[in-house]
Amino acid sequence: MRAFASDNYAPALPEALEAIAAVNSGHAISYGADPVTERLTERVREHFGPEATGFPVFNGTGANVVGLRAMLRPWQGVICAESAHLNVDEGGAPEVVGGIKLLTVPAPHGKLTTELVERRMTRIGDEHVIQPGVVAIAQATELGTLYTVEEMAALAEHAHAHGMRFHVDGSRLANAAAALNVGLADITAGIGADVVSFGGTKVGLLAGEIVVVLDPSLLDALPYLRKQTMQLASKMRFVSAQLEALLTGDLWRRAAGHANAMARRLADAVADHVTITQPVQANSVFAILPPESTATLQQDFRFYIWDEHTGEVRWMCAWDTAQSDVDAFAAAIASVTAGN
Repeated sequence: MRAFASDNYAPALPEALEAIAAVNSGHAISYGADPVTERLTERVREHFGPEATGFPVFNGTGANVVGLRAMLRPWQGVICAESAHLNVDEGGAPEVVGGIKLLTVPAPHGKLTTELVERRMTRIGDEHVIQPGVVAIAQATELGTLYTVEEMAALAEHAHAHGMRFHVDGSRLANAAAALNVGLADITAGIGADVVSFGGTKVGLLAGEIVVVLDPSLLDALPYLRKQTMQLASKMRFVSAQLEALLTGDLWRRAAGHANAMARRLADAVADHVTITQPVQANSVFAILPPESTATLQQDFRFYIWDEHTGEVRWMCAWDTAQSDVDAFAAAIASVTAGN
């Protein structure tokens, strides 16, 4: 099966599997006190800055909940886009597991601005109201769009100026950095982020994400919160080995850059046949299809309907998407839409 439903459908990178096999020998101290996790610490600092400390976890939702819990007091909430993964695709985990109130705001193309943030900065100091404590963005966004470095820095500066912290949900941070042609530090530590969820699974790991803490004052809470949130791996060397492989050399950039290039190839090939609804800036394409065209295509290709009311669909490319896959899918799209 070749699918355009999600980059999670893709197999694991060979380098990730090799890294797991390489550490699958002998005994190692559990819960992160192993040599592999110690080496990962250095890779994290190379990519995210000398103050960065990484805490490997199992998945992206867990990374977000752990990171946000560390940043918030019990009476504080998180300002985020209405379309944010935090709000629409985490099954209520921030609320149920973390007890975190999400203060959402409609955001064009999934991107917050300082003006949009200020719409949720109301009744400050009123004990009857949840107080905004964190501004959280996704890079890339849930709609496949990107913040520029300058846009991220402006949001972080604005948050800090108003006594809030700044969180980056980076489940596709590698795709964003590759598309912007910058390093990972340039869109995290360099713009003033306090905590980052760096995603490995969507860019090719078997299972591995990491909470990167950039504000040292938050470090004391992380070990306890990671355990409470059920994200502490006992055999952590197998998670850390994958992340170490991803952050060694340019593997993350090659994998993400290829996925981005395939999404651009697909968008260019179908632009005359469908209405593309979001700027194509990372590894996803959003488009409007008539329901009958969607049903016909889904007989041979897997992809998700994003909005049942408008007919918007999402097509995702991954590290292993081949040009031939894209060309076959684009030809099928052209064929089914020819009569519309």
